[in-house]
Amino acid sequence: MSTAAELLRTSGLPQLEARILLMYVLGWRRTELITRDREPLADDAFASFEALSARRLAGEPIAQLTGRREFFGLDFDVTPDALIPRPETELLVETALAVVAATPDPRVLDLGTGTGAIAVSIAHARPDARVWAVDRSPAALDVARRNADRLLDPARAGGRVTFVQSDWTASLDPSLLFEAIVSNPPYIASGDPHLEQGDLRFEPRGALTDEADGLSAIRTIVEKAPFLLANDGALWLEHGYDQADAVRRLLQARGFTEVRSMRDLAGIERCSGGVFTA
Repeated sequence: MSTAAELLRTSGLPQLEARILLMYVLGWRRTELITRDREPLADDAFASFEALSARRLAGEPIAQLTGRREFFGLDFDVTPDALIPRPETELLVETALAVVAATPDPRVLDLGTGTGAIAVSIAHARPDARVWAVDRSPAALDVARRNADRLLDPARAGGRVTFVQSDWTASLDPSLLFEAIVSNPPYIASGDPHLEQGDLRFEPRGALTDEADGLSAIRTIVEKAPFLLANDGALWLEHGYDQADAVRRLLQARGFTEVRSMRDLAGIERCSGGVFTA
């Protein structure tokens, strides 16, 4: 019978990935993987690990194999129906929280919510915030609702997150006004070779690319957002590593002020935004 140490040594995966999959299969914590690594493993555990390893070697994302991904200190359910939350998107959450830091009971809108990572993280960090989350995919909204139900206190002051199926702002109540609107829209251009490589092959294409130049969804959001922003409300968008200048120009052309970009930990201008005064 194989041991954990043997499987880690022979899996063909990077050690970190192998450890994550083995802990998932065995239900062990990291300390157990160290202290029990010489114990013989049951045949079914060996078979499960081998099957998951083969899928990972074929390129399937770890988060989809385990069904979980940590984001902003929370453990989110992940399925192939929604984009896997990424560490760089935490900057968008931090920026949104800074925007509403001095506002009691702020209203926040997340456009293209996917797993609900942005909306739920904001709602968790600001229990008084009233949060709306929009996605056009019913399957993605199901994932987001499950995450909200599992991760948020149902008695939170801001109430439950409101989920809306909509093509961006089209189905939202036009009387709603928000202090902050945030979005991580599809911003990869249709011909980008990365769409056919690595983890991206297994994620919903519509959450990755606009099937155009990578800016069409951003243009739509920038155009529509002012109709839903309270006076001096802010819009912040995540975008590609080389799109900051183009997004700033779109915001300025639409009448946003205080337009700027924020850099992630790698020094990349990862999100841009501004304030709209009615």
